[in-house]
Amino acid sequence: MKITRVEATHHVVPNDVIFLDRPVSWPLVFCRVETDAGITGYGLTGGIQPIGLRELINQEIAPLVVGEDPLANERLWHKCFYRLNPRYQTGAFSSALSAVDIALWDIKGKHFGEPIWRLLGGSDATVPAYITFGPGEYDRDQLVAAARHWRGEGQDKLKMVVAPDRDNVDISEDVMRVKSVREAIGDGIELMFDANYKLPFHRALELCKKVEQYDIAWFEEPVYGNDARLLANLRRQTSIPIVAGQNEGSKWRFRELFLHESVDMAQPNVCYVGGFTEGAKVAAMAQAFNLPIANGGGWPHINAHLQAGMDNGTRVEFHLFMWRTSEQIFTNTVNPVRGNVTLPDTPGLGLEPNEDVLRDTLVV
Repeated sequence: MKITRVEATHHVVPNDVIFLDRPVSWPLVFCRVETDAGITGYGLTGGIQPIGLRELINQEIAPLVVGEDPLANERLWHKCFYRLNPRYQTGAFSSALSAVDIALWDIKGKHFGEPIWRLLGGSDATVPAYITFGPGEYDRDQLVAAARHWRGEGQDKLKMVVAPDRDNVDISEDVMRVKSVREAIGDGIELMFDANYKLPFHRALELCKKVEQYDIAWFEEPVYGNDARLLANLRRQTSIPIVAGQNEGSKWRFRELFLHESVDMAQPNVCYVGGFTEGAKVAAMAQAFNLPIANGGGWPHINAHLQAGMDNGTRVEFHLFMWRTSEQIFTNTVNPVRGNVTLPDTPGLGLEPNEDVLRDTLVV
C-alpha cells in the first residue's frame, strides 16, 4: 500500500452555543491522506496560523510522504521531522505533522480493522469525560445557568475559563465566578478552571489562595508560556493540582515539565503534539514519572483514542466549541454520558467526514 495524495484544507465552522445569542465560529485545518488501496485517512489540527499550516502540509509534508507506506508512521514521522524541522522547533510544524500523523493512524486502523485506541494499547474503551462549559464570553449569570444545565444533564466534571482577558485581569471577578459555579453545582461534581497561559505568577498564586476552599480539581495552564519553573513554584504553594501541556509540540517540552516537577497531570493533545506517534511517547514518559495524562485543548473525538489506549490515560475534554465543531464536520461521533465516553470498535478513528459541511465551511 502506498500514499497517493495528501491534501489539507482550511475551514471555519459556526456553532450555536447555549446561552449565547450569537454563533461562535471555530477554525481548523482538515487533512486527507489517500492510498492506492482505496483507504483514506482523516486528521485535523487547530486553526491558529491556518494558511501556514495548510500550505506546510500541502507544499512541504505531502511531497515527503506521497509514494511511501502509510503504515510506517514512525519512519514517516522522523523523515518529516529531520527534513523539515532539524533544529527541533515546534509551532506550525508540530501542528501540521499532527494532522498528517492522525490520518496515517486512521489508515492503519482501517487496514487492520481495529480502532486506534486498541492499536495504541487498548487499555479501556470507556474513559472519563469532562465538559468545558464556561467560556469567557459568558457573563456570571450565564455561567451559572450553564453549570446548572450540564449538572442537570448528568455531567459530573466541569471546566470553566478564568482570566479571559490577559490585558485586564480581574482576580476578584474570577473568584466570584468560581464561587458562584461551585454554589450552583454543589458538592460531588468536579470543578476545574483554565487560564490559557494568561496570568503572571503572582496573580495565579493569588487566585489559587482565594479559591482553594471551593474544592478545585485542577488549575490548567495558569502562567505565561507554561514556564516550567513558575509552574513548579506555583505547584509547591497551592493544594490545587496543576496541569499543562495541551499546546506543547514535542516530547522534549514535556520532559522539561516533568523534570521540573511542574505538573500533577500532563495534557498532550494529539492535534498539536505531533499526532498519535508523539502523543504515545509523551504518555509513556509521563508514566515513567508516575503521572497520569488527560486531554486538554479539545478535539475530543480524536484525543479520546489516546486516553483510552494508554493505561495512564484519564479524561477526555468535551470543549463546547470544538465538540460542536467535530459533531458537524464528522458523522457518527460519540458523546459523553453521565461523565464518561465509550469508544466504539469501528476501525481507525471511527469517524467519517460530513462532506457537505466541509464544503460549506471551506476557506479558499
